[in-house]
Amino acid sequence: MSSQARGLQNFISDLRNVKSKEDEQKRVDKELANIRKKFTATGKQLAEDGSNNSLSSYQRKKYVWKLVYIHVLGYDVDFGHAEVLALVRSTNYSEKHVGYTALSLLMRGDDPMMNSILNTIRKDMTNPAPAKAKNNGPTTDTAQSLALCSIANITGLELIQSLHTEVQHTLVAKSSTPCVKKKAALCLLRLVRTSPKLISGKEFAQHMSVLLQDRHLGVLTSATSLMYGLAQQNAQDYETLIPYAIHILGMLVLKKACAREYLYYRTPSPWLQIKLLKFLQFYPQALGQGNENGKDEHITQLASVVSKILTETDVSDSINKSNADHAILFEAVNLICTWGSAGPAVLREGAMKLLGKFISVREPNIRYLGLLTMAKLAQLEGTAESIKKHQATVLVSLKDADISVRRRALDLLFVMCDTDNAERIVDELVAHLVMADAAIREEMVLKIAILAEKYATDLRWYVDTILKLISISGDHVSDTIWHRVVQIVTNHPQGDLQAYTAATLLVAASPRRCHETAVRVAAYVLGEFGFLVAERPGMSGEEQFRILHQHWATVDAQTRGILVSTYAKLANLYEECRPLVAPVFARCKNSVDVEIQQRSAEFSAMREAFSPEAVEDLLREMPPFEDKKQSALEQRLREKEGEDSAAVAKAARPSAAQRERAAQSKAAARAAEEVAAQQAAQQNEIDDPISPISDGSPGAGPLDKPTVGIPKDVIPAMRKAFSNLCTSPSGVLFENSLLQVGVKHEYVGAQGRISVFFGNLSKSPLTHFRAIIDESDHLKMQKQGTEGLLDDADDGGCTVAVRTQAKLLLLCEVTAPFDDAPAMRVMFETEQGEVHEYPLRLPIVATCFMEPVTLEPGA
Repeated sequence: MSSQARGLQNFISDLRNVKSKEDEQKRVDKELANIRKKFTATGKQLAEDGSNNSLSSYQRKKYVWKLVYIHVLGYDVDFGHAEVLALVRSTNYSEKHVGYTALSLLMRGDDPMMNSILNTIRKDMTNPAPAKAKNNGPTTDTAQSLALCSIANITGLELIQSLHTEVQHTLVAKSSTPCVKKKAALCLLRLVRTSPKLISGKEFAQHMSVLLQDRHLGVLTSATSLMYGLAQQNAQDYETLIPYAIHILGMLVLKKACAREYLYYRTPSPWLQIKLLKFLQFYPQALGQGNENGKDEHITQLASVVSKILTETDVSDSINKSNADHAILFEAVNLICTWGSAGPAVLREGAMKLLGKFISVREPNIRYLGLLTMAKLAQLEGTAESIKKHQATVLVSLKDADISVRRRALDLLFVMCDTDNAERIVDELVAHLVMADAAIREEMVLKIAILAEKYATDLRWYVDTILKLISISGDHVSDTIWHRVVQIVTNHPQGDLQAYTAATLLVAASPRRCHETAVRVAAYVLGEFGFLVAERPGMSGEEQFRILHQHWATVDAQTRGILVSTYAKLANLYEECRPLVAPVFARCKNSVDVEIQQRSAEFSAMREAFSPEAVEDLLREMPPFEDKKQSALEQRLREKEGEDSAAVAKAARPSAAQRERAAQSKAAARAAEEVAAQQAAQQNEIDDPISPISDGSPGAGPLDKPTVGIPKDVIPAMRKAFSNLCTSPSGVLFENSLLQVGVKHEYVGAQGRISVFFGNLSKSPLTHFRAIIDESDHLKMQKQGTEGLLDDADDGGCTVAVRTQAKLLLLCEVTAPFDDAPAMRVMFETEQGEVHEYPLRLPIVATCFMEPVTLEPGA
């Protein structure tokens, strides 16, 4: 090209010599106008394919090369396609070369003109030219290679669907040369990545096995790339190729069977070794089957290969050789990690020793990879003790000048931590946090918080650790971390944890210069559990208010909202705090922050609107939080590091301390539920206005028969069902082995429509079935129901057959404010003569008649 396309060289020189972008644009526009003029043909000059017949071979190639160069510079080229196709159709190699190059860059697969060239591409790829070309014609290799490269680089689903079959045939054809097979394998890989469902894995695996037996290492390398790409999409279909991959590895590593041109600094084809090791990592179960299916010979050979890689790899003076050898080594270690506990223990031990050397060398790249791979290896069973031997070295890496090395050291410390060394590792990390860079502090704080929670045998140590984090790096302690502290303290009332936390946080918040996160935690915890330490010297309710309120002027609106709620709880608990809290609420009623204004107004009006008992219930301590399978801290870690991170896998596994705490919490919750159920069963009268049980107690039934009341075992479920129905339009109010009571209700303004369904779940009819609803002054009711359902007489009522329902319709209108729910007594008699009477309450509460107010944005 340099000897012929002198005009192209001059054009490139002109562009390189321009002094501004505007000058370059002018020169390109001028050249494009000239080329467009040369390509324009009329009359006899116009060929059938739209090209210009009057152009010579030299001119056509020169102008097309210029278009290619302009396209590479980033300018749009939207003409000249006919000339490109004319070059592709040429039988001259130099013209075909230019044509295919331009075709790959200037045209797309969905271009309408591509249909006219498909046959030419198909012919060049499937009909080899003579081995020895005449008159500068293309040879077998060059024509096929050019066609395959163009197919791989031209995008378009239609082109892929038209030519992928020919590409496969070219790849597996016995007449294809090694060069063509290499091109075909890589071309097919590109097509498969664009259209994953192009190949049937079970059928194509046989062709892959033939390719993997080729003696040419170049073909093997390309075929392995294709095999790895296919296995990424569907690994199961290519499991039969494992013996071939292991055999090739054995030839390269054990026998050093490698052509000279594929030796890279005396290492046999390192790229092929790496691809094969990556491919084997898709099949941990197949490698761990051992003697099954006759695989023992291959597994033994693979173990020998990996062992030799581990023993013969060392740091080299040549950077290139060292990089190649270590790339193979780390993939071998990754294979050991994937192999897991099913692999030979000797390999795990050997990998651990070798990685121990690498994490102590001066080369930062090797040290980085050593720490990264050791973190993966640490997840395997039985490696904990051997990794702990390198704990001191990892702690040194935590102070490395390279932040990427420090991150990997932090990950490894996180993974190697367990109950035995947790306190030491956490203390070391907290000590290092003082001098750590801001770029890594947030990650350190998050991982320290997770470790402290995960391995705390005494939760007081966990609380102390979080307070240290707040004092050292409070800006990097997210809300998620201190929320988790509150959750753990609330959910563990056993022992003195809550009192200890309240006392510790009160002391931490005492200095006037205190981090805002500490104020938030202290405010919440003292509001909930401050009463546990109020009798101690210097920790009275008045003193708690004084310590918290000294920070009012320096904290933001979110913290002030927490403080307002805490002040309300302190005023409720301690008489001496009410005169101190009242002026604060009075000022905050006019706050510009809506949240603070609303809280202050509501807390101020609470004592006037409700009875002291109701206020006491509203401001009592919060119930235990729901224990989720994954904490918010683990979710945050997963978001930051991804699913494949070793730290995420470590955090997801519960520790022994966590399992023990969970068991204690479940036992305490179960005991509390049993006590609550017993107390509820012993009460004859329930005064709570929102209780699902009315204050009517079972009395004497018809003919003075003793009555059966509500079974004890359904009371907890009743409370939950009643609460749910207060906010949902339909559901089950009561259910036992005999009867199910369902409710469906809807409200518009002050009016409501309530449907009650009584279903017979027993195996016999329920007779004398009645539902009596108490009248109230604040509700006007109209009642309709199944005949006999609303009878007042003891011997009246209706009969509810098996698997049928009695229905009750209530139309109600509220006429005055109220704070209780209507009572309903359900009475019936079974076939055995038992009289049942269930005092219930309908879920008709004041909030049912409230309507939401829609606020316009920006109003």
